[in-house]
Amino acid sequence: MSLYGKGFMIWQLARCENGNGVEVARVARAAGLSHVLIKIADGPYTYNVDRTTRVDLVPPVVQELKKNRIQAWGWHYVYGSNPVGEAQIAAQRVNELGLDGYVIDAEVEYKQPGREQAAKAFMAELRKRIPNTPVALCSYRFPVLHPQLPWKAFLDYCDYNMPQVYWQAAHNPADQLRRCVNEFKNLAPYRPIMPTGPVYSAGGWVPTESEMVEFLDAVREHNLSSVNFFAWDYGRKGLIALWNKIAAYPHPIGPQPADIPEQYFSLLNANKPAAIANLYTDDAVHITASKTVQGKEAIQTWHKNFLTNSFPNATFEITSVSGTGSTRSFTWKGVSPSRGKIENGNDTIGLIDGKIAYHYKYFKIT
Repeated sequence: MSLYGKGFMIWQLARCENGNGVEVARVARAAGLSHVLIKIADGPYTYNVDRTTRVDLVPPVVQELKKNRIQAWGWHYVYGSNPVGEAQIAAQRVNELGLDGYVIDAEVEYKQPGREQAAKAFMAELRKRIPNTPVALCSYRFPVLHPQLPWKAFLDYCDYNMPQVYWQAAHNPADQLRRCVNEFKNLAPYRPIMPTGPVYSAGGWVPTESEMVEFLDAVREHNLSSVNFFAWDYGRKGLIALWNKIAAYPHPIGPQPADIPEQYFSLLNANKPAAIANLYTDDAVHITASKTVQGKEAIQTWHKNFLTNSFPNATFEITSVSGTGSTRSFTWKGVSPSRGKIENGNDTIGLIDGKIAYHYKYFKIT
């Protein structure tokens, strides 16, 4: 299930509209939220279950959200000391609650030595139990600063990336989001980014209303389909001005056009050379190590030959994307059952009015 629009994370459900599902759904609808993400587990244990009565507070809220056509996702703080147990409780909660998606919150504990194997065990068990549920990773905003975290082990099995773009102790949300997006575009595997912004205070710091608008503007500028905020608990109480600013912001709910590299690879995987040619200007140039062709018809012929003869029945995957404005650079890989692999694809394209004007393509089939 695709995710678009604005969402809020709930930490302690009893502190959010007193845990009343009808009120949570009403407030979410009034704020224009497309989804709400509720904490459902902590480590190998359930969360948002009343400690005294053992009543699960989550089901009636999920029920009311769904009645109002608002997606209900669950999030889960994981530690890595019991990865199989954590995956089992995650799958149990997703299945019994009928959730639309699941979010992994992996932070400092997963930077300890040996946690890559824990992440692999967790993800393998999780995907065995919920193979069709959308899964996202919600962790640090700058992966370059946290190389110890097993990013690939998590992202290999995830559908989305929801980095915590918390500009705590600073006042430059757009710059931080830009850096976040660029770093993840250079980290394989790339997953669609749906950033999580801060609605909390810390040590005297609190984001301002103007910063919240700047952050949301930057989300739209990067054509990111969805944005989340942590947390409802704070926004509806001490930080109501921030809540209201987010509620008033018209972030679109609905699919946004994919960027040119994503469109191109989607059509490659669909084996549609004519549609691929329509991505180019009339006099576009396509350059490879062995041949240069010009014009839509010639570009269509090249792609038809490539997909039919040179590398038939292939599947392709983008591994990184960089560039904005009129240029894009991207790396990619592909597999053809009869012809082998491409593991070093490296392309650069130039755009005019949203169409490809030139395309430098490098690859080697092995």
